Amino acid sequence: MTTTPPSLTKAPDRLTLRERMPSVAILGPLIALALAIIFFSTQSDRFLSAQNFSLIFQQVSYVAVLAIGQTLIILTAGIDLAAGVIMALGGVVMTRLAVNSGLNPYLSIGLGLFATTFVGWLNGLLITRLRLPPFIVTLGMYGIVFGATQVYSRSETVSNLPDPLNFFGSTFRVGATTWTYGTVLMLLLYLLTHLILTQTGPGRHLYAVGNNPEAARLTGIPTNRVILLVYTLAGLTYGIAALLLTARTGVGDPNAGQTEALASITAVVLGGTSLFGGRGAIVGTLLGALIVGVFTNGLTLMGVPSVYQYIITGVLTILAVAVDQLSRKKA
Repeated sequence: MTTTPPSLTKAPDRLTLRERMPSVAILGPLIALALAIIFFSTQSDRFLSAQNFSLIFQQVSYVAVLAIGQTLIILTAGIDLAAGVIMALGGVVMTRLAVNSGLNPYLSIGLGLFATTFVGWLNGLLITRLRLPPFIVTLGMYGIVFGATQVYSRSETVSNLPDPLNFFGSTFRVGATTWTYGTVLMLLLYLLTHLILTQTGPGRHLYAVGNNPEAARLTGIPTNRVILLVYTLAGLTYGIAALLLTARTGVGDPNAGQTEALASITAVVLGGTSLFGGRGAIVGTLLGALIVGVFTNGLTLMGVPSVYQYIITGVLTILAVAVDQLSRKKA
């Protein structure tokens, strides 16, 4: 029986800690968020109100949860272009089973989560077993899932949802400000993901696989298993995002999610996670989602048409990727 030298088993962890540098990774997004808040506070008297910040959190909640799964995938140097339509599939499954089929709402939610988790697992299986690029697999899955959602839903929106499906859209009051339970769930998921990535062995393995999969494999890390688990967990987060979206809109919409994959990638990139894998922090993703939310909200308060909001978001994304590329070259 051969044993792995201690120096090899520790190398990926040391490299990962040096590469990701969490405090530095979130410094840029934090400064960008602060500057955006300062700017928009000078443009609108309503921007700095507590209720407006509550609204921003509500608006970004489902995209931010979607971005959790996207972060896990991008940390392994992958990408998921089907995240948004998988979310839409989960929402349609939950709502149609509960409303059209009369199934117990909690069982309907469970089956919706199972559906999105299964698609995530299938993505991971195709990538790890067939050695297909994540870009190609998820691009193909985008078309498959979108078409399947349209067929299953008959392209019809589902309304009149039972209370369990609306719960995370309901509010509670803190002082004079109302907050949704969906916002609370989003923040708890970020806290849980942060603890897993920074305080557990599987979290360190994920960074090691993203940083150098071959080195990780040589040290005994089951790289394929890690990647499969990452895509499966990402699918689960898409299902939770679907629950938050249906609770916020009050409907199951088969046409939802067509641009949300790009929105989640934007949040991840703005949050400082490298598209090349192995470097980033989940806290940065939350900041990235808030940056997008602040810009959207602030520009709306200024009366800027939505088309320009898309342009500005695209420019921010390109700048973030350019900064990441330059930092890698410098390193």
